[in-house]
Amino acid sequence: MIKFFRKIHLWLSVPFGIFITLVCFSGAMLIFEPEITRAVKSEVYYVAEVKDRPLPLGELMETVKASLPDSVSVNGVTIFSDASRAYQVSLSKPRRASMFIDQYSGEITGRYERLGFFSVMFKLHRWLLDSANPHGDGIKVGKVLVGISTLVFVIALISGVVIWWPRARKNLRRSLSISFSNGWKGLWKGLHVAGGMYALIFVLAMALTGLTWSFDWYRSAFYAVCGVEHTPRNFGQTAAKSDDKAEQRQGRGGRGGRGGEGRGGGRHRSEFGRWQQVYDELKAQNPDAPQITVGPESASVTLGTTGNGRAADKYEFNRRSGEITPAAKYADSLPADKLRGWIYAVHTGSWGGLFGRILWLLSALLGATLPLTGYYIWIKHFGKKKHHEHIASSK
Repeated sequence: MIKFFRKIHLWLSVPFGIFITLVCFSGAMLIFEPEITRAVKSEVYYVAEVKDRPLPLGELMETVKASLPDSVSVNGVTIFSDASRAYQVSLSKPRRASMFIDQYSGEITGRYERLGFFSVMFKLHRWLLDSANPHGDGIKVGKVLVGISTLVFVIALISGVVIWWPRARKNLRRSLSISFSNGWKGLWKGLHVAGGMYALIFVLAMALTGLTWSFDWYRSAFYAVCGVEHTPRNFGQTAAKSDDKAEQRQGRGGRGGRGGEGRGGGRHRSEFGRWQQVYDELKAQNPDAPQITVGPESASVTLGTTGNGRAADKYEFNRRSGEITPAAKYADSLPADKLRGWIYAVHTGSWGGLFGRILWLLSALLGATLPLTGYYIWIKHFGKKKHHEHIASSK
């Protein structure tokens, strides 16, 4: 039985090992992307000077709106608990587009742009740099390779435990040690065997959650095992609905609409007039919320609890009166929505705050070395075996 698992471990790892290394390494590089991006582009993400009071939201949103083409509208604004963070304004298109504005001076500081390095790392992590549109139709080779490699990684990790355990139970301490006294061979073997055991639980968690983005059948099975019915999200329909709502708002009170005709500031009152009122009320109710987002007729309050960082209470409000109605408290959310947030939190390590992400970073880097140290051990063993065969044949 051990021989069988050795063969499985070897012959699955050899062809896919390099892909596993690339996926693990690129994933590790993305863990602290937000902090690094904000540090590199601090002039975009942070205000020049923190003052006593920010400008009214209506005035700020009008400034942003005036800088946009007619085909693009303001979808919402996110306000952070950190007073030095610039307001982030989400736009109707392109997908996930946003810009930042200094809430004290009213100056637009810049647009959201992923740093080139992280853009490459993300494409490498998700699609192995496959240039095909990842959200389009058809099979994406890079995405499939990432999924297969991740699945192989899970099998390799489990088979590795099966191979390791018979020897480990005789001398567990030695099996979990990394020796520097036996030369490079001893070091690489220790990193592969003991290092793999140290990182096992963490990289397994990353791999098992990551597979939910690779295969529909796996995602459905994963949700079923967790006792949750999977409800897929259609990004195309969501974007279309957002655009339709934006057009309707423009028709009611935007450029060329009745709300802005014949009365100065009419659009200001009808489109953004109640945003400040809604934000002030939600902030008073949730003073410790890390961020609050207000949109045309809805708002959300991020809870900021350790675990699911995407947990948020959602609200709706009357755009004329500003009256707020709880739409979906996080505690009452669909199980699929909660699980979706937890999958992301576990996959990225954000479940444990700074400590969790540091642990995930080290584990992912260690996971990236496992195929490389495995290649080294295999090549050395293969060369030694050939050497013995040559000696035997020459006698």
